[in-house]
Amino acid sequence: MSEKTETATAVGLRGVKAGNTAICTVGAEGHGLHYRGYSIEDLASRSSFEEVAYLLIHGELPARARLEAWRREIGENRRLPDMVKTVLSTFPADAHPMDVLRTGVSALGVAEPEQGLEDGKRSAVRLLGALPSMLGYWYLSSRGKEAPLDVEAEHHADYVMRMLKGDPPTRLECQMMDNSLILYAEHEFNASTFTARVCASTLADFCSCIAGAIGTLSGPLHGGANEQAMALISRFENPEDAARGVRDMLARKELIMGFGHGVYRVRDPRNGVIKAWARKVSEARGDMRLFEISEAIENVMWEEKRLFPNLDFYSATAYHMAGIDTLLFTPIFVISRISGWAAHVIEQRADNKLIRPLANYTGPEHRAYVPMGER
Repeated sequence: MSEKTETATAVGLRGVKAGNTAICTVGAEGHGLHYRGYSIEDLASRSSFEEVAYLLIHGELPARARLEAWRREIGENRRLPDMVKTVLSTFPADAHPMDVLRTGVSALGVAEPEQGLEDGKRSAVRLLGALPSMLGYWYLSSRGKEAPLDVEAEHHADYVMRMLKGDPPTRLECQMMDNSLILYAEHEFNASTFTARVCASTLADFCSCIAGAIGTLSGPLHGGANEQAMALISRFENPEDAARGVRDMLARKELIMGFGHGVYRVRDPRNGVIKAWARKVSEARGDMRLFEISEAIENVMWEEKRLFPNLDFYSATAYHMAGIDTLLFTPIFVISRISGWAAHVIEQRADNKLIRPLANYTGPEHRAYVPMGER
């Protein structure tokens, strides 16, 4: 391979600008994150997930009356067609929830075919409402609990928490979830979003684009870091044990999930927000053990590797202390990121060109065909 070819090849498309977007900027000055120009810090402290979803999909923050209408619209889309319920009811309790959601979205695409590419915003709100219902209907029903799909929750986060737990959540848990949904809503051309855009560029229907994104997110190198962070945190009895254990893991060159980021160089701006919520939920439960273990791991990773925690790390503690099954951590990512995925599908369709990159061939040069009898 020539030096020129090596220079021109970006393995994993690292550093390549693969398209234009007005939706999100990531990594400005090593730590910035903005949704359509608004900083994640401002949105997390002052808005709601419904506002953020509207901003991503429609381009502007809604006025009060429009926000209330948008909330009602999301609520009206929580119902599930009987076909989708039937499909979901066939999955066993030990099915992977990401597989359940991917298949549920495909079933919805069959039950309610998209009427045209201009129907994108309608498809977006349909999935915003339906995804928590899909997860809750399968998860609760498969465990012998009632899935209250007709719960009229004022805020989307309240409904999400009800679908995750079955039992009425606390106000603090719902506030934590609302902030978490905002933080996970959008992140530029990450792997799952890029998958959705590639699919959209072929003029595939909306549900196909989202099913592809969910499949991409199910891979452990993209989604699932918060689940792996929970597995790590749960291994230790106390902060001292955690500090020793993580240093031993680093000495063995084991990968510590939930630290560093492919885009941020200085810090993940979302981490401070979710860390504060992890502390609040832990304090409300009267159990600071996991939070203190998490802090001990954070300190070791900074001292030894100069690596900062990303959003996934403290999400694990926040979700666990809110009573959420670890199996559902990555599906929460889906329930949030549908807002960003939808915005990107709509944007791709608005100024579409089929995404078809070139490949750098590394196989053998031309070879003469050898007849069967001479091999």
